[in-house]
Amino acid sequence: MKLSFAPTLAVTLSLLLASNAQAVVITAEAAGVTNTSVTGVTTIDFNDLTCGAYGSCTGDYTIFEDNSDSGRSAQPAGTSGSDSPYLSVPNPERFGSANFNLWTTANFFGLYWGSMDESNTVTFLLHGVEVASFTGADIEDNFNGEVLANRSQTSDASNRYINFDFGDQLFSTVQLSNRGYAFETDNHSFVKVPEPGTLALLALGLTGLLVARRRKQV
Repeated sequence: MKLSFAPTLAVTLSLLLASNAQAVVITAEAAGVTNTSVTGVTTIDFNDLTCGAYGSCTGDYTIFEDNSDSGRSAQPAGTSGSDSPYLSVPNPERFGSANFNLWTTANFFGLYWGSMDESNTVTFLLHGVEVASFTGADIEDNFNGEVLANRSQTSDASNRYINFDFGDQLFSTVQLSNRGYAFETDNHSFVKVPEPGTLALLALGLTGLLVARRRKQV
């Protein structure tokens, strides 16, 4: 589906999800920027060689401490120094995916996407049900040359920070997949948003406490 958008540096496109009629707004940070400009996020930079604030990480992935996986993956361009850890999917297998579970719900996700490839795929799920999915080719097709899925390990156009803003739509798992070597990323970020049912239960609980307190005072 071809979409139109305003041709600005921080390009924005809105994708209408047929399944839920919610718009996903995707933005690209300026060239050379390796972290999101969105405030209030939880960020995972993999510098401690773990999945950090994710609830769990499963599947075919490796966190590389440096750029030593030459020939299969490469550290995203512009990250700080040759010893900056990054995440690569899949690994050690050539074909595969990895799931990053939040153990909560969120409505925003961002990642520094290195050497973007047409077959790199990021999928968002809510309790196991797919909410939306985007390939590197999808991103390239809708950014009019500002972002390219050409596998370049050095070009700013194919090493960019991409933001996914879901608005009212929520997700609980991010899945990264690739049909070969490799989907390299760094500096994942997300914004936690409780599900409406959780908020309702919390409100109900607070109401019960207030009623109990008033009865006790009477």
